[in-house]
Amino acid sequence: MSQLRSLFVTQVYEASLAAERGFAEFNAELEEACLMLAEEDAAGRAWCKANAYPGYTSYASLDDLPTRASVFAALKTRLDRHAGAFAKGLNLELGAGRLKLDSLWVNVLKPGGAHTGHIHPHSVLSGTIYVTIPPGASALKLEDPRLPLMMAAPPRTADAPETARTFVYLQPQAGTILMWESWLRHEVPANRAKTARISVSFNYAWK
Repeated sequence: MSQLRSLFVTQVYEASLAAERGFAEFNAELEEACLMLAEEDAAGRAWCKANAYPGYTSYASLDDLPTRASVFAALKTRLDRHAGAFAKGLNLELGAGRLKLDSLWVNVLKPGGAHTGHIHPHSVLSGTIYVTIPPGASALKLEDPRLPLMMAAPPRTADAPETARTFVYLQPQAGTILMWESWLRHEVPANRAKTARISVSFNYAWK
């Protein structure tokens, strides 16, 4: 008798705000705030231009979004709840510390824009909430963290289940929250939509 055991599983947390009361109004306000920053944040626009970022991000220019606009403060409250649920699901032993939202930034990705593969150092949990996802907008591409060790492994079959794939693409909708441990490599393929893909990303640290 033989069996397969799933060990060292990579967990990805998925939730949605879309069914919550008042979501449409909240999401519209969030979109407006993101576009306002893209218009008014001169330092952020300059950074994007200098670093060839295809659109706008507040990542390198603003670190106080929850105190800058009430909609970001309301978003933080929601994200804190979901981060707590994810940490519990991961069986994290936080001891005297706690998970704290230590960075929150806006992404307005223009048509054709992409964000190459990366991880989020110095964080425990990372994620994104999706605000505006037009038809054709990019999915989130997640990479099997064991990939660098697969030196002589054959490729997976075309019909391999999600748990056996080398790359998994998750297609969000407006209101979707996706969260993962910060060491998980991920990327955003080219935005094939005709309009901008808007999202807000975040990191939680153990403090």
